[in-house]
Amino acid sequence: MAAPKYRFILCFDFDGTLIHPESDPVYHPGFGQMIRELRNQGAAWVINTGRSLGQTVQGLAQHGIFSEPDFIIAQECDIYKPGFFSRWTDFGKWNRLARKAQERFVKDHQASLQAIRQFVEENTNASFIQGDSSEYGIVGTSDAEMDLICAHIDAHTQQFPDIGYHRNSIYLRFSHSGYSKGTALSELARLLGLDAAACFAAGDNYNDLSMLDPRHAHMIACPGNALDPIKQIVHSRGGFIATRFASEGMMEALTHYFGGSRPVAT
Repeated sequence: MAAPKYRFILCFDFDGTLIHPESDPVYHPGFGQMIRELRNQGAAWVINTGRSLGQTVQGLAQHGIFSEPDFIIAQECDIYKPGFFSRWTDFGKWNRLARKAQERFVKDHQASLQAIRQFVEENTNASFIQGDSSEYGIVGTSDAEMDLICAHIDAHTQQFPDIGYHRNSIYLRFSHSGYSKGTALSELARLLGLDAAACFAAGDNYNDLSMLDPRHAHMIACPGNALDPIKQIVHSRGGFIATRFASEGMMEALTHYFGGSRPVAT
């Protein structure tokens, strides 16, 4: 059977954008109905998340999202497609290149990472975390503290532009700046023969900003529960800010960009 010909991409963060623990329901099934209709029109449905692949698949089942995405971008970078027997596999060479770049990034920037660690330990109450050989991160004690740390890192990266990071509230993970939710989205679009004009992206937190960027998606949105700084940036970039939370907000956003009637909330 021939592979489907996609006309556009619908790319969503997962936690906070499609599901919201404090909402009732946590996930609105009307969103799935809209996705099915748009897939019939040529949409590729993509989950783009900081979760691992396994955690993403588990989360979909946990919240009753039984319609399998066309693609998953996991850990803010790795692109997967469904394989035989629902086994997810690497899509293209991107994942292998990303892993090599991350290993090289850590080796090349040990001095910078240690300088940032010294700043964190001497000037904040945050914890600098080192996992395996290629995993470095920071856990802050408040958003204000993490704002301060990010400002220091941003100043540092003016000299070393390869230094990137993924931030979600008080949590931060270092990465090669060339591999992010945004660049992974653009790579997926390229593999599908599309460009940013054919991409919709939605998210609620700092680690979503790379894909809420016109370089990667011309149609951008955030749910009503998005952080205020994210809403401000989306607004400044001409995007759509929903009034409702998570999946219900995403139903608003899809109606805004693609028309059609929005299912009535329960």
